Amino acid sequence: MVKPIFNKVLADNANLTDYKHAQNQIPPLCTQPKRLSSGGINIGYEAIDRHLGTPFEDKVAIRWISKKDQIVEFSYHQLSKQSSAFADLIHHLGLASGSRIYSLIGRRPELYITALGTLKAGCVFTPLFSAFGPDPIRSRMEIGDANVVVTTLALYRKKLKSWWRELPHLKAILLIDGNPDNEPDCFDFHSLLANATQQSTTAKTQPEDIALLHFTSGTTGKPKGVIHVHQAVEHHMISAYYALDLKPTDTYWCTADPGWVTGTTYGIIAPLCLGVTMIVDEAEFDAERWYTLLQDQHITVWYTAPTAIRMLMKAGDALPAQFDLSALRFMSSVGEPLNPEAVEWSNRILGIPFHDNWWQTETGGIMIANYPSEPIKPGSMGQPLPGIEATIINTDDSNQPIEEQAPMIIGELAIKSGWPSMFRGYLNQQQKYERCFTNGWYLSGDLAMRDEDGYFWFVGRKDDLIKSSGHLIGPFEVESVLMEHPAVAEAGVIGVPDPVAGQLVKAFVALKPGISADDELQQALLGLARKKLGAAVAPKEIAFRKNLPKTRSGKIMRRLLKARELGLPEGDTSTLESDEQ
Repeated sequence: MVKPIFNKVLADNANLTDYKHAQNQIPPLCTQPKRLSSGGINIGYEAIDRHLGTPFEDKVAIRWISKKDQIVEFSYHQLSKQSSAFADLIHHLGLASGSRIYSLIGRRPELYITALGTLKAGCVFTPLFSAFGPDPIRSRMEIGDANVVVTTLALYRKKLKSWWRELPHLKAILLIDGNPDNEPDCFDFHSLLANATQQSTTAKTQPEDIALLHFTSGTTGKPKGVIHVHQAVEHHMISAYYALDLKPTDTYWCTADPGWVTGTTYGIIAPLCLGVTMIVDEAEFDAERWYTLLQDQHITVWYTAPTAIRMLMKAGDALPAQFDLSALRFMSSVGEPLNPEAVEWSNRILGIPFHDNWWQTETGGIMIANYPSEPIKPGSMGQPLPGIEATIINTDDSNQPIEEQAPMIIGELAIKSGWPSMFRGYLNQQQKYERCFTNGWYLSGDLAMRDEDGYFWFVGRKDDLIKSSGHLIGPFEVESVLMEHPAVAEAGVIGVPDPVAGQLVKAFVALKPGISADDELQQALLGLARKKLGAAVAPKEIAFRKNLPKTRSGKIMRRLLKARELGLPEGDTSTLESDEQ
């Protein structure tokens, strides 16, 4: 339970009553949780078992397409049995409700069974991005006190095997492709599943019981564990209805990796709650394959990321003309701001525009969106969802909202606290959590503007987070790995613009005395970072500097590194210690 933390925020004018009143003005039945007979609420039940005994029971819930084009389908009834079996095997492993179950898998059917079964068991589900290196994986498992990890044999051998027994809370590894090495406390996922009962075993969880633990990087320190509760499903459902226009008749494709929050909220939970047929493609991006899927699977609603859209644009305008994409009726984008050119391109080439929207790991669901029923303003996030109150806060010490009559004034985007999917804390960091709120508003850390029509426009981050291909990367995490090399004295990491990924990670390195910079050392540092962090997080470029700009207290000034790299004004340098480039 996390009520004590949430109550602190509720005391600051949080308004869950107003949220429910706004949502109830247009109450589509498909977006209303059925709740448990005990009066509780459980995300796993809402996603799957609510459909049992209805016309949706035998409908295809997930159509999985392998890298080799094998197709496997799961009806809602079959998915209910499989997820119940996973919930049962968790208890047979001796784990109680509230235990932390981590997944380290790509887009495989076992991941969806794990996620839903974990939630039905009353345990906490934490997805990890399979491209992470051993260090990011270990830090997230240590912070979250992981009890079980579900993964593949290859990922286990490469990223877990050498150290996992050092974690005191980690009790078992479940391998989805068997345990040929017969290692103790490693189990064959499918053998355990086959011997478990498939009867419904949904835990009687309450609205404030923890359901999901997502990790997000910070500009300093270790990753933060973001807590979400079972009540979040209320907003998952209603936001998918309003922002993604999802209906039970849809065939839906969310391309987000399940290791990230979008891939969980809108790639598992929300679409299943609304009874749609969900397409899951195991393969990585390939423009021709994607267009083929859109055509052959008759996808009607498509949710993807700006990086993918830019890659499709790069593949050329002639390619989509070879496919019948007439089934598509709605397309949406999230992960980073969608440039106006992408909206105009999709409208011209695909026949309909992409609708951008905005949310964060902390918000748990879409807050601001370009609605299907409203005009799109290319480059804008859109407007707040029903029940969501957003504003622009002055960035001065007053922290007061900017008057709506003053359009296009830059400030910090803030959301009135109290919506169901609002995060309930940073794990073991209550003070950091409480600093995210002021006068009943959640401060997003994003700079934005609001125009005269109530549309919001993204400006940039207040901090130094790097967003590359939709992934948030904390500079400190990358710098720490580079510092492990015996030749490195200092490291500073920034994001530099890239037309496809949005930003790429670039590292600046100062070497220890007597060590010369050369291509061999540069390749060694790049290799170290890729090995420890994974390709998605590691820097794409390393530049050597004699010294890095620092404050007199010794803090590396990433702001100056970025300004010098991009030719921007350096701003206030009064605290700068003399440095040589």
